[in-house]
Amino acid sequence: MLTMKDIATQVGVSVSSVSLVLNGRDAGRVNAVVAARIRELADTFGYVPNQLARSLKSKQTRTIGVVSDRVATVPFSSAMLAGAQEAAWRHGYVLMLVDTGGNEDLQTPAVQSLLQRNVDGLIVAATFHRELTVPQVPATTPVVVLDGRPEDAGPSADFVVPDEERGAFEAVTHLIEAGHQRIAFCTVSAYPVADALRTRGYLRALAEAGLPADPGLLVTAVDAATPDAIPPARVLLDRPAPERPTAVFCFGDQIAMGFYQVARSLGLSIPSDMSIVGFDNQEFVAAALDPGLTTVQLPHRAMGDWAVERVLAYIEGATERGADPVGLRMHCPLVVRGSVAPPRDPP
Repeated sequence: MLTMKDIATQVGVSVSSVSLVLNGRDAGRVNAVVAARIRELADTFGYVPNQLARSLKSKQTRTIGVVSDRVATVPFSSAMLAGAQEAAWRHGYVLMLVDTGGNEDLQTPAVQSLLQRNVDGLIVAATFHRELTVPQVPATTPVVVLDGRPEDAGPSADFVVPDEERGAFEAVTHLIEAGHQRIAFCTVSAYPVADALRTRGYLRALAEAGLPADPGLLVTAVDAATPDAIPPARVLLDRPAPERPTAVFCFGDQIAMGFYQVARSLGLSIPSDMSIVGFDNQEFVAAALDPGLTTVQLPHRAMGDWAVERVLAYIEGATERGADPVGLRMHCPLVVRGSVAPPRDPP
């Protein structure tokens, strides 16, 4: 790596002269011709400042640690890391990521490893909305939870999660505004926090529209993969027309894909016979279905951006430490495509 000493030797000046030039403080202090030569060498050989030396002087490494439980290996959540990295880079910081692979026993050594590298702040990220244990860190290290909430029994921290109840409410309201009254909901038992919030949004939309909540129109898949949707989809769709729902709100886009498959196996056309709305706006699923799936966008990229901005607000003193933790529920906008139409025979 090219150092200031290398440049000083090449030009035949002192290291302090090189420092003045590379830090823009050479006017009137270093000969203009010499300064130009220093800059030329620095550009030619790609000189970069010694970040370790700078951090020793400033007491900051301009690094934010991220501990995740598979965020780095799950494509569905890659947008969170992208948003976080973009925000960090925008402020001259970098992320240092440790992925525990879902092994909770690795969280403590992962955090310790990051602290030993003097990260300026810490983000604890989850692959889905749930309660997380906030690690014990020095009081001078700000912590933000990304896509999760701190457990009540542990240390507090700022957090950001998707507003899943509102997202579900707007999805079901979209179906109601299209004229649907028999609207089913397929939820997933593997994600209890999201299940509760999306169910609440579904029921609230029906209640505000004056529609009864029919228990026979609520079904549950064991997980969020497409094969898991097939049994509950058959339960809902393989009924005589008067008993069959005219629209289905699905917990996720892969669940919606299962409903597409079952509907077509039963000779039902989407959206003329059956309207379907998903949740997630999952890449390579929602837009690839035919017709394209109307769904709810999880704001992962914006959440990652917010988490970094919040950490930096503490690092740079814009927000006082010890203030009450902030919990942000970020809006999940509806993405309208072609899977919703008025019911064939309006009630």
